[in-house]
Amino acid sequence: QVQLVESGGGLVQAGGSLRLSCAASGRTFSSYAMGWFRQAPGKEREFVAAISWSGGRTYYADSVKGRFTISRDNAKNTVYLQMNSLKPEDTAVYCCAASLRGIVVVTTQAYHFWGQGTQVTVSS
Repeated sequence: QVQLVESGGGLVQAGGSLRLSCAASGRTFSSYAMGWFRQAPGKEREFVAAISWSGGRTYYADSVKGRFTISRDNAKNTVYLQMNSLKPEDTAVYCCAASLRGIVVVTTQAYHFWGQGTQVTVSS
C-alpha cells in the first residue's frame, strides 16, 4: 500500500509559477512510476505528466509540454511538478498517482494509488 500526499497548490496569476510536491509512504517508492493528473470543474480527469521509476524517462501532455517539468527524488520519496508560465486553463485539482508498472504510463487505469489532490487556481 502506498499513501500519497500532495502539497504546493494555491492561487497564482497568469504567467506565474508553482511547484507541486507529492510525498509517498512506503519503502518501494523507487519502484513505482509516478504521474500527475488534473481535473477541472465539469471536466474529466486528464493526464499531465509522468516519470519512470528511475526518473530516466518522462512524458507530458501536449498542453503542458515546455511549461511543466516532472521530477523525482527517490531518497525523499517525493515527486515534483514544476509549473511555469501558468495559464487560467491550468486551473484544476492536481493529483499524483503511483503505478506498479514502473514505466511511463498515461492512462488512469494504469495507476494503482492516488492522492487526494491539491487545488491550483490561475487568475487572468
